[in-house]
Amino acid sequence: MSNPELEARNAALRGQVDTMLANLERQTAQLKEAQAEAMSKTGRATSQDGLVEVTVNAGGIVTGVAFAPAAFERSTPEKLGQSVVATIQKAALNAREQADAVLAHYQEGIPDLPDLFPGMPSLKDLIPTPPPVPQSQPQSPGEPLRHDDEEPPESFMDRRGGQW
Repeated sequence: MSNPELEARNAALRGQVDTMLANLERQTAQLKEAQAEAMSKTGRATSQDGLVEVTVNAGGIVTGVAFAPAAFERSTPEKLGQSVVATIQKAALNAREQADAVLAHYQEGIPDLPDLFPGMPSLKDLIPTPPPVPQSQPQSPGEPLRHDDEEPPESFMDRRGGQW
């Protein structure tokens, strides 16, 4: 093989490598933008009875809880507590679905290490999947909910005339 022919092949390979590196840098920048967008998502949910509204960040951490003005008059502490938990779970699921939707495009068709190098371990097994958002289990109506740190019946929060 002559020297000019070798130089031409070398230049062609350099051009291919340069193109691949430019594509990699562009895709990396796009992925970083998508990750930032996914992390900026917030989930919001309102309870079925409309008494509780919850906001969570993309990580599922509660960033806001609002109660309707009549929440303490129209509900019992037990029901309100269950409603808060269920609404938080709905908001967390909403945030996760939004973040997953942003990243879905980047997760499709990505080859795994064994696809490129047969016999190699899978990288997908190394990446933990997020735990499922729990679905609250309603407490049976006859089961009393008592905690040692509850306020005594004479508390200002008791709106039922001393009945706890």
